[in-house]
Amino acid sequence: MFHHHRELAYTVRVDRPNPVFARMLQQAIGGPEGEMRVMNQYLFQAWGARGPKKYRDMLLHTGTEEIGHIEVLCTAVAMNLDGAPSEKVDDVVTNPLVAARMGGIEPRHFLSGGLAAMPADANGVPFNAACIDVGGNLLANMRANVAAESIGRTLAARLRELTDDPGMKDLLSFLIARDTMHQQQWLAAIEELGDTNATAPNDVPDESEYHKYAYAFFGHADAPMPDARWLSGRSLDGKGEFSFADPAPRLGQEPKLMGAPESVHGGVEATRAGGGNGGGVMGKVKDAVDKVT
Repeated sequence: MFHHHRELAYTVRVDRPNPVFARMLQQAIGGPEGEMRVMNQYLFQAWGARGPKKYRDMLLHTGTEEIGHIEVLCTAVAMNLDGAPSEKVDDVVTNPLVAARMGGIEPRHFLSGGLAAMPADANGVPFNAACIDVGGNLLANMRANVAAESIGRTLAARLRELTDDPGMKDLLSFLIARDTMHQQQWLAAIEELGDTNATAPNDVPDESEYHKYAYAFFGHADAPMPDARWLSGRSLDGKGEFSFADPAPRLGQEPKLMGAPESVHGGVEATRAGGGNGGGVMGKVKDAVDKVT
């Protein structure tokens, strides 16, 4: 259950409404780097969390905070759309990189939202929860959260570069600072777990005959790589020694597929490859359909 109060999580002030910047702010709402992504990620991680309760609580607290971030961004979008006419606005773009791609307002802000934010990215593509990481493994989840906040903080910094509105700069600076804390708290959780350098999941050992592959860097280029930490020395988890396999070992075989059945119509050459006889999977599918009908 969530509790809502009327005051926003942070003051939203727009000194010079800009419909194009409203469109760009949509990326921070419904883009894969945005707040809808981390809100869903943290809440679903929490709802399925097993183990010490404090990690579930931390995820719930932060997921709830992200709901508030969506609210302030939606408010910022709406305030940037104040007074926007129905026709496209061509004189609000000040950055040439933005002007090349986004010469006017997002039509759906007017057509669908009635001058309000939408659950979509800057191109109007609806949010897709396929981008959220919910692994059911605490270490994997914490690392995914660090990455999510890192990308989100980068987006907020880029948005701040694209506006000269003092109110928008203030809001984005606040969100950047919160992203700093969120990265640090996930890193602190990883440290507390004692898994700073562990491989996730930490309960799956590399079996003896495969151990030689677990710490070998495979080279796939003609030019030799310079010295790097991941090429030699003790592995970070302390369970092996890094090595550089250059060139990478050839461990597989040349693939050889069976000929296609005639019903696939892959051509004479495909059928001849293995002496296809018109049966196979498609024949079985046809038989099943015949039985049903």
